[in-house]
Amino acid sequence: MMGLMKGFVGLSGALFTQIYYALYGDDSASMILLVAWLPLALALAFSSTVRPVKSSTHPRERRVFVHYMFVTIALAVFLMALIIAQKQVQFSPTGYSASAAAVCAILLLLVGIAVREELLTRREKKKRQNQKQAELLAQEKKRQNQNQAVQLEPPRKIIMVKDSPDTDRDSPDQPKEIKVEMSCWSCRDIRNKPNRGEDYTILQAILSTDMILLFATMSCALGCNLTTLNNLGQIGESLGYNKNTIGTTVSLASIWGFFGQVFTGFVSESLLKKKFPRTLFLTIFLLVSACGNLMIVFPFPNSLFIASLVAGFSQGAQLTLAFTIIFELFGLKYCNTLYNSGQCPTPLGSYILSVLVVGKLYDKEAMKQLKEKGMTRSMTKELTCIGTQCYKMSYLVLATTNVFIALMSLILVFRTRKFYTGDIYKRYRDEMEKNKEKEMSVAVSVSPPARTD
Repeated sequence: MMGLMKGFVGLSGALFTQIYYALYGDDSASMILLVAWLPLALALAFSSTVRPVKSSTHPRERRVFVHYMFVTIALAVFLMALIIAQKQVQFSPTGYSASAAAVCAILLLLVGIAVREELLTRREKKKRQNQKQAELLAQEKKRQNQNQAVQLEPPRKIIMVKDSPDTDRDSPDQPKEIKVEMSCWSCRDIRNKPNRGEDYTILQAILSTDMILLFATMSCALGCNLTTLNNLGQIGESLGYNKNTIGTTVSLASIWGFFGQVFTGFVSESLLKKKFPRTLFLTIFLLVSACGNLMIVFPFPNSLFIASLVAGFSQGAQLTLAFTIIFELFGLKYCNTLYNSGQCPTPLGSYILSVLVVGKLYDKEAMKQLKEKGMTRSMTKELTCIGTQCYKMSYLVLATTNVFIALMSLILVFRTRKFYTGDIYKRYRDEMEKNKEKEMSVAVSVSPPARTD
């Protein structure tokens, strides 16, 4: 489910683009206005649906997930076809409006699935409550019949036995255990960490060895992929691709990220049942990213398109894996703070690798070409480098970084192998069963009492 939800983040750019074209045409200034009012309007429209929900089971959980996934994949494929068509053919305002209407219709299908399941769940919940109430009424009637039978029997001799002092549980002198909840920022038990899968405090999680390894891994992994995605246009220009091909490649990058998030979430969850560590997927996608980097070092026809696919797919996969691993290892009690902490490697890795490594090496190659032409830096506005050598050295560095981090991530795999061979969801299943029993007992207790006359 995490992969599916994160997948919509990848699709959001393409969705905004279609709505923007339908409402404002090619007015780039209005794009800022759209970004300002549309998310706010959607947040206000659906704010009433946000409420505390206790963990509980769902009888059609897998079927609902499959429905969501199929509709979302259909939306991604439709957006991909629209992007390719709009780069090849000039759409009219009516065509853009029709495209946006079709996209919104697919989105409404997802809302329809949620509404349908909400109604079915309420109906089934009410049915279970009625059955439970009928059982309690039958038990009460049986108890009344037994009481009537007891009243007809002769009185029995009752012997009073005095309780021993050891059994007096209400003694005021007996000390009572008071459980004090630890603060989320408590420094008292940083070194005394709970077992993996239990609820860590924020400092316990951030300062743990697992989080430090994951932070270092994701800094390099996401940094390498973001460097490729942010420089696709410049890479395509240096390798001699035309503007139309470059534009299509850049536009499809978010679609590849969506497929990476959905694929990884579904496949890793399926293999987790076979005791395949989720952390090992990180190692695999680091090596996949290294292969994508080498496609830019040693280019071939359409290598830019394949490299963008690999980078986008790996980016989506690694994001989904990182957040899922954080929640599984450190618990859900402080999931919002840990979620935001998990996003810290993204800007850090992107700045180091994109600006300090790739940017510097690209400028160095561009200055070489400028000197060969007999020009100085002050004679041109922008540094432009043409040829395969422009990104060869920098992407060799990125490929080497991915391979090195992949080897380092094996430490995390080794540390968590026992955790993933166990039942990591047992705790949550027990909690859901308790919530279900409590909910049923509360629902029955508030029901109107049966008439005994």
